[in-house]
Amino acid sequence: MPPIQRPSVCPHDCPSVCALSVEVGDDGRIGRVRGAAQPYTDGVICAKVARYAERVHHPERLTQPLLRVGNKGSDQFTPISWDAALDLLAERIVSATARHGAQSIWPYHYAGTMGVVQRAAIRRLGHLAGWSRQRETFCVALSDAGWLAGVGAKRGLDPREVMESELIVVWGGNPVHTQVNFMHWLQKARRGRDVPLVVVDPYRTATAAKADLHLALRPGTDGALACAVMHVLLAEGLADRDYLAKHTDFSPEVEAHLARRTPAWAAEITGLSVEQIVQFARLYGGARRSFLRVGYGFSRQRNGAAAMHAVSCLPAVTGAWQWPGGGALYSNSGLYGLNTRTLYGLDAVTPDTRVLDMGRLGAVLAGERRDLGDGPPVSVLLVQNTNPAVVAPDSLAVRRGLLRDDLFVCVHEQFMTDTARLADLVLPATTFLEHDDLYQASGHTFLQAARALIAPLGECRANHDFISQLAARLGVSHPAFQQDAWALVDQVLRESGQPDADSLYAAGWHDCTPGFARAHFLEGFGHADGRFRFAPDWAARGEGHASMPRYPDHQAVIDAASAERPFRLVAAPARHFLNSSFTETPSSRQLEGRPTAQLHPDAAARLGIADGELIRLGNAQASVLLYARTVAGVQPDTVVVESQWPNDAFIEGVGINALVSAEPGFPAAGVAYHDTAVWVQRVAGE
Repeated sequence: MPPIQRPSVCPHDCPSVCALSVEVGDDGRIGRVRGAAQPYTDGVICAKVARYAERVHHPERLTQPLLRVGNKGSDQFTPISWDAALDLLAERIVSATARHGAQSIWPYHYAGTMGVVQRAAIRRLGHLAGWSRQRETFCVALSDAGWLAGVGAKRGLDPREVMESELIVVWGGNPVHTQVNFMHWLQKARRGRDVPLVVVDPYRTATAAKADLHLALRPGTDGALACAVMHVLLAEGLADRDYLAKHTDFSPEVEAHLARRTPAWAAEITGLSVEQIVQFARLYGGARRSFLRVGYGFSRQRNGAAAMHAVSCLPAVTGAWQWPGGGALYSNSGLYGLNTRTLYGLDAVTPDTRVLDMGRLGAVLAGERRDLGDGPPVSVLLVQNTNPAVVAPDSLAVRRGLLRDDLFVCVHEQFMTDTARLADLVLPATTFLEHDDLYQASGHTFLQAARALIAPLGECRANHDFISQLAARLGVSHPAFQQDAWALVDQVLRESGQPDADSLYAAGWHDCTPGFARAHFLEGFGHADGRFRFAPDWAARGEGHASMPRYPDHQAVIDAASAERPFRLVAAPARHFLNSSFTETPSSRQLEGRPTAQLHPDAAARLGIADGELIRLGNAQASVLLYARTVAGVQPDTVVVESQWPNDAFIEGVGINALVSAEPGFPAAGVAYHDTAVWVQRVAGE
């Protein structure tokens, strides 16, 4: 019999959260995965998820619990039973709690699955048990701070409105690699219509290659460009003064500030020409229905929040929010209104429980008082939904920390990742096709639920099941630990005023689009007075950090280029990986090739580097050996490495995040993945 088509939802850390149609055979194996006919997914998904059978049925999937038997980091493990594994983990947690207190346990987690229920379990147990909490700083800490500073709410345009736009601007994102569905809608919008596309990005990405205008600015200088664009809009009568007066806090002081941010000032900072800046400003100001798709990448620098805020001001200056297809989209994750307080155990949080920065994992494990405060060292690390040995900054320090003899590390995973290889206990995890869950998105407006389509592979257990069983051994009780995942999906939906689980699943999805007036903030922005903030209160969002000026000059990045380190590094996402997921599938690795550093031809010629030669990138933290490739569409002082390759894919086993500092951005912390100065050397004879 032919395979049956079954509905599902992609759980990976991507704005699209695609509705899927999955082939399921009588043998319990999946076949081809396709995009469903959901109004946003529109039948389109990325190639890596289309080949998901490669991942689910991979011969190297973890299928049984493993206990380390050799020295730490020796990659020597032996199978044990789930009961023995849970007993051991519970014993280590109880022992550490008795010796150092509950805050010596760190449940280290992130977005390996975006499912609400499967992500919630580890947080719930940590809150109930009094373990250290976690500040999530890998992805959106800086961008959220910047967007909310001006807009005040985490929502924006329905991406399908791009069909009505007169101009499309993609700023600091590469949707061809990271959000193929938006690229699909963008191309539909341009088909048969003269809709210009502008891409602002430090290098010629696959998205930038399709643009009518690509602004290849220096990394970290986006705030200066945005200020200069506003200068032109105001100076040349392209601003909507009526809109500014009615809907924003725009003032003579802000205008005077921007009057000094000329295109010539920004050109010196960004590396763009005055002509390019003015061309973009006039193009933007001349289009009433301008759609600004704001990415995350440009905010991952230490002035990233200020840069995001400056960019978010553009549609307020022109009044683009007033028109269909006009305004901006950063994230729609604030639309859904899910009541997850009980699910996450937030009603049980002790307010004075310390909060550890996940981006500073290496420093925390090294016992730095700046991070630990007056609390104890971390004695047990329980890792779920992330691979910090690859994706965390200062990865050599992370590796040293994970190898501490007095630290017990348990990793719940689908594959033997770099982090799992450094663990004491490795537990096998299900994929999204093997468990139930509920999904909201940032890139669209649809709430979705999915059921398990196949039985768990081997002895794999879902996050919720594993954590519930651990809670029972630790004597931690909560009603959610007594329910199955689907019952929790139903409970969250009912408590949130949404359709019940079975109804949502039967319908396929529920559109939470708020309507034109609310999506376009015509009923007010998310601040008490309903006005967009040109002059945000940075100190109020600083979580203890120093406040920043209302509209700063483009401040020097903390890791500024210098004579010793003249290049700025962009550690961008690879097309066929998603963070470190999919690096294990043969097709993705074959399509990516090998870790490569992209250089401007003039820079390569100056250093005597030819295509395909070995080069070394380095700074005070580390150096990385990889191959060079010359490319157009990048500043001569910028070097780009698309990753996240596993560490062992690099020639010396040292991955690109060894170069990235763990010093946080401001004002709300956040990893500055694109705020790194490096030197570049030709490697002769290596």
